[in-house]
Amino acid sequence: MGNKIAVLGAGSWGTAFSIVLADAGNDVSIWARREEVAAAINERHENVDYLAGIESPRTITSTHDPEQALAGADVVVLAVPSQSLRENLPTFLPHVERDATLVSLMKGVGTGSLKRMSEVIAEVGDIAPHRIAVVSGPNLAREIARREPAASVVACADEDVATALQRRVHSPAFRPYTSVDVLGCEFGGAYKNVVALCVGMAVGLGFGDNTTASLITRGLAETARLAMHQGANPLTLMGLAGLGDLVATCSSPLSRNRTFGEKLGQGQSVEEIYASTRQVAEGAKSCSSLRVLAKETGVEAPIVDAVDEVVQGRLTTSQADGGVHQPRHESRA
Repeated sequence: MGNKIAVLGAGSWGTAFSIVLADAGNDVSIWARREEVAAAINERHENVDYLAGIESPRTITSTHDPEQALAGADVVVLAVPSQSLRENLPTFLPHVERDATLVSLMKGVGTGSLKRMSEVIAEVGDIAPHRIAVVSGPNLAREIARREPAASVVACADEDVATALQRRVHSPAFRPYTSVDVLGCEFGGAYKNVVALCVGMAVGLGFGDNTTASLITRGLAETARLAMHQGANPLTLMGLAGLGDLVATCSSPLSRNRTFGEKLGQGQSVEEIYASTRQVAEGAKSCSSLRVLAKETGVEAPIVDAVDEVVQGRLTTSQADGGVHQPRHESRA
C-alpha cells in the first residue's frame, strides 16, 4: 500500500477519521460536497460546520473535485450518508485506482434494496470482496477528533487486507482490531442506530436508567437475532462493533441518533428535527429497511417495529413500548 488515502465525505465522522489517518502517518485528501467546507479545511485547518474548534493536521487537504481527491490513493474511505451512497458511487468510481481498497464508514441498510453498504459497493462497482472493508466500533466523531482513546474493528473478507489496513489506521489514540466478519460488523453498526433512537425516545419521555438499560440489552438481543440469521459470528455482536458501538451510541448526548430520539420523545416531529440540523440520523433512514428484512427472514424485531411506526407517524412515542413488555425467555434472547 502507498501513503495517500482519499476520504469521500467531509461530515463529522469523515473528518474525524481523516484526523486518525493523518495521525497514523498518511497523507489525506478529503472530498467535500460543498466548496466552502473544502476551503475552510484548507485555509483554516478546521471543519467549521461539523467539528468547530478542532484543528486538523496539516497533512490533510480537501477538494470539491473527486478526481483530484482520488488521484494516487490506494485506500478510499467512503463516508457519505448511507442512503446517498448508491447515487454517489458512479461519480467516484471512474477515478478510483484500479487496485485500491474501499473502506466503508457508513452504518445503514439501503432503502428498497435492503443491502448493506459493502454489498452496494460490490454491486455498483463490480468490486471483489477482498477489496472492500468496513470500520465499525464505539467511535463518536467529536471524541475521536479530540484524540480521546478509542478502539474499533477493521473488517474484510481477506484477513491480510484487514491486517494491512489495521496498520494504516493505527494512531496513538486509535486502536483498531481486525475481523473477517464484515456482515456482523455492518449489522451491528446499522441496528444500534435504531436502538439509540428508541433509547432517546425513552429519555425524551422522562424515563430513567432502568428503562434505557432494558432497551439497550433487548436491542442487543434483537440485533444478534437478525445478524446471526444472516450468518454473522455471534462473537462480533459481543465486541466493539456490536456491544461497544451500541453502548456508546445509546449513552452519549453526542450521538445524533439518540439526540434525534430525544427530540421525538419531547414531541417534535420528524420533519421539524430534519429542518433543525445538517446531521443525518441513520437510524431514522434504516429502520424501515431493517424492519422489512426482519419480517422477510421471520425474525422478531419489536424495537425496530416500534421505531419505524414512530418515524412514519403512525404511533406517538408514548404509544410505542419497543417490545420491552413482550414476554420472552431470557436465555433464548
